[in-house]
Amino acid sequence: MTPMPPTEPAPLTPLAAAPHLDTGDTAWLLAATALVLLMTPGLALFYGGMVRAKSVLNMLLMSFVSIALVTVVWLLAGYSLAFGDDAFAGLIGNLDHLGMAGIGPDTLTGSVPTLLFTTFQLTFAIITAALISGAIADRTRFAAWLVFVPVWTLLVYVPVAHWVWGPDGWIADSLGAVDFAGGLVVEIASGASGLALALVLGPRLGFKKEAMRPHSLPMVMLGAGLLWFGWLGFNGGSALGANGLAAASLLNTLVAGCTGLLGWLFVEQKRDGHPTTFGAASGAVAGLVAITPACGIVGIVGAAAVGLAAGVVCSYAVAWKFRLGYDDSLDVVGVHFVGGVVGTLLIGLFATATMTGEGGAEGLFHGGGLGQLGRQTVAVLAVAAYTFLVTYGIGKAIDRLMTFRASPEDELTGLDQTAHAETAYDHGVSSPSPLKSTPKSPLKKEHSA
Repeated sequence: MTPMPPTEPAPLTPLAAAPHLDTGDTAWLLAATALVLLMTPGLALFYGGMVRAKSVLNMLLMSFVSIALVTVVWLLAGYSLAFGDDAFAGLIGNLDHLGMAGIGPDTLTGSVPTLLFTTFQLTFAIITAALISGAIADRTRFAAWLVFVPVWTLLVYVPVAHWVWGPDGWIADSLGAVDFAGGLVVEIASGASGLALALVLGPRLGFKKEAMRPHSLPMVMLGAGLLWFGWLGFNGGSALGANGLAAASLLNTLVAGCTGLLGWLFVEQKRDGHPTTFGAASGAVAGLVAITPACGIVGIVGAAAVGLAAGVVCSYAVAWKFRLGYDDSLDVVGVHFVGGVVGTLLIGLFATATMTGEGGAEGLFHGGGLGQLGRQTVAVLAVAAYTFLVTYGIGKAIDRLMTFRASPEDELTGLDQTAHAETAYDHGVSSPSPLKSTPKSPLKKEHSA
C-alpha cells in the first residue's frame, strides 16, 4: 500500500490586526492637544483686544472659565455621549463611559491612547464654547455665562459632535457629508449659537451710534498669532497620526490662512483705501476657519481657493449686523459661521480622492458631480438650524430664570469693575464715552473677527 503523503497544515485565516499603540502617532497627538488648548488663551487675547478697555478682563475670563467648565462636563458625560456607541438613530451616544468608566491608560482609539483622544476632543469642545462669548461681549452677566456653558455643551455641542464624528453618527454615516476638523461641529455651531444669544440679549448700548473700537490692536495681533499657531495642531492633529495626511492638513492650514489674510486686505484696500492690521488678523482667522472642515479633503490649490474665498466673503459678511440690526459684538457670525459655511460647502467642489483615498469624497471639480455638494448643504442646514434653535431656547430659559444680560448701569461702567472688582489698566487707557462718539463709517471701524 502506498503511504499517504503527510497532510499540509491548513493555512491560518488572517485576523484583523489588533489595536497597537504607535508612539509616533501618540507623540504627535500629545503635541497637537497642547497646541489646541493654547488656542483658547489665544482666543482670550484676540477677543480681549477687540473689546473696550472697561470690559477686557471680563472677556478674558469668559474664555478661561470655559476651559474649566467644559472639562468637567466632558469628562463626566460629554465624551461618552459624543463618542460612545450610538444609542439612538445616529443622534446621540450611550453612557457606557460615564465619568470615563472603562477607559484606562492601556485603552486605545486607533493607534493612540483613548485618554489622549478624549483630551484632544475636549480641547475642541472648550474653544467652541469660548467662541460664542464674542457674540455677546460687553453685556453679559458672568453668572449667567457660568450656567450657559455646561448646559450648551451637553445639549448642543455633544449631539452635533456625535452626528459628525461619533460611531454611526447620522451626518457621516447616513448622509455621507464630511467634516475633517470642525467646520460643522466647531465653526457653524459656534456661529449659529452666537447669533441666537445675540438676539436673546439684544444690542449693546450705543450700537450703531458709538464707535466701540478695539482697545488694543497689538493684543488682537498676538491673539491671532497664537490662534494660527494652535490651528496647526487643531487641523493637523485631526489626522490622529504622524503621517502624510497630517502633513498635508498642516500645510493646507498654513496656505488658507495666508490667502484669507490677503483676500481681506484686498477688500479693505478696494473698499476703504487702506489695509489694516485688524483686517490682516481677521482675514487670517477667516481663512483658518474655512479650511478647518476641508484641510484633509482638498489639495493645496483647493486650500488656497477656500482661504481666499473666506477672506473676501467674510470681510463683507461682518457688515450684515449693521444692516440687519443684530449686535454680534466681535463678528462670530460674520467670520466663524460664514467662514464655516464657505469651507464646508467648498468641499463639494474641491474634494479630491488624492486626499480622501479610493471611494472617498470627490468634489465637482474633480469629477465627483454635484452629489457631495448636496450632502454638504444638507449638513450645513441641519447643524445651523439645530444649534440656533436649541441655543435660543437655552438663552431664553436662563434669561427668564436669572437674567442673562448685565444691567445698563453695569454695562456703562464696565464689566471688569462691576462683575470682577478689577481694572485692566490703572493708567492712561480709557474707552470712548458711551453714546457720544459716532464713526463716519461703521464698516471701517468695526469689522472684527
